[in-house]
Amino acid sequence: MSTMAVPDVAVAPVDEGFWNRNRKVGLVLLALGLIAAVLFGALATDQRARFTLSEDAAGAALEINGTFGAILFGVVALAAGAALLAGLPKRWFLTVLGVGLVAFVFSFLCWQVSAAPAGQNFMPLVNIIRGTFILALPLIFGALAGVLCERSGVVNVAIEGQLLMGAFSGALFGSISGNVWVGLVAAAIGGAFISLLLAIFSIRYLVDQVVMGIVLNLLAVGVTGFLYERLMQTNTERYNSAPRFSNWEIPLLKDIPVIGPALFRGNIFLYLGLLLVLVIHIALFRTRWGLRTRSVGEHPTAADTLGVRVLGLRYRNVLLAGVVAGIGGASYTLALYSFTKNMIGGKGFIALAALIFGRWNPTGALLAALFFGFADQLATYLSTINSVIPSQFLAMLPYLATILAVAGLVGRVRAPAADGKPYVKG
Repeated sequence: MSTMAVPDVAVAPVDEGFWNRNRKVGLVLLALGLIAAVLFGALATDQRARFTLSEDAAGAALEINGTFGAILFGVVALAAGAALLAGLPKRWFLTVLGVGLVAFVFSFLCWQVSAAPAGQNFMPLVNIIRGTFILALPLIFGALAGVLCERSGVVNVAIEGQLLMGAFSGALFGSISGNVWVGLVAAAIGGAFISLLLAIFSIRYLVDQVVMGIVLNLLAVGVTGFLYERLMQTNTERYNSAPRFSNWEIPLLKDIPVIGPALFRGNIFLYLGLLLVLVIHIALFRTRWGLRTRSVGEHPTAADTLGVRVLGLRYRNVLLAGVVAGIGGASYTLALYSFTKNMIGGKGFIALAALIFGRWNPTGALLAALFFGFADQLATYLSTINSVIPSQFLAMLPYLATILAVAGLVGRVRAPAADGKPYVKG
């Protein structure tokens, strides 16, 4: 079979002017560095800020004078902002931005930890890392569900409903059966049920996918809320006392300092979430299924011409996304909590933001989910040390981080070309 070479087309560079995105972000980072060096440095105390390598105040720790640390890391953030403002090459943008943001966070932490009451002026890194991953787990599963859908050309705004239905089904059937594995399978089916409705109405009947996703979220809230009041509240022991997955320790890896206790003494959801990121990434970019999925999301007409069953592939991937999100919902009720009304609390929409922040890439979605998980864990930690920051602000910190990340750091991103566009076979 002969192939036709396509000549390279010269594209004129776009003149973004002096105030391009890199310089605008650099200016913001410069301001943050100034705030860190001056304000955090002034508010910090000379008490040592201890970052312990264990789960408590005992053992080895990284220590630094609070005032000196806040000023030092603030200066690093200043330098990073100045480098971006000076017109650093674009290939260094993400690296320098990451260094600057991490420095700003550490400057903030030096202030908070050093100013904490005596006996609380330490941050247990093991607990922070473990908490970050635990809080990020629903976001990881939800973002992966979004990747599977949107790479296939179907907008998945129903992640919230899929997570909620998974959490409810896992709790209900896990309680009735007394078997945690039955609960896990039920959670996957619950998430797939919401996905099935999304697939039928958006693919078969061409209903607007965003509107359909919102409707399904409301449906999940209503159905689970009604059944919670009728069943779970009236007989908690029977319908809302599901068994929990225990933690599994991985030999050798669990003994790695800091990382080992945080990541390799976890439950099945932690290992499954990380494994799914790897599997979906490889499948999406290294297999025939992944090539067909991406072609259906970019140019379904061309894919159809080459023999790909566009609608069938979209159905399968949307259902698979529901299974993944349903398991993510079970990470609440089969590992941490009993079911309560609307317990997901907007995490599905943060997962959608993580999907965009990660540029529709499984690995990028993982990193974005961890970013939001860290913001959530940081709010929890600050409340335990009686931070002077108002509790209302701490509660909205994860959502504020979501807005700033998506609005300010993502920049111009391009979704799959056919994302949200119904396909009608000619």
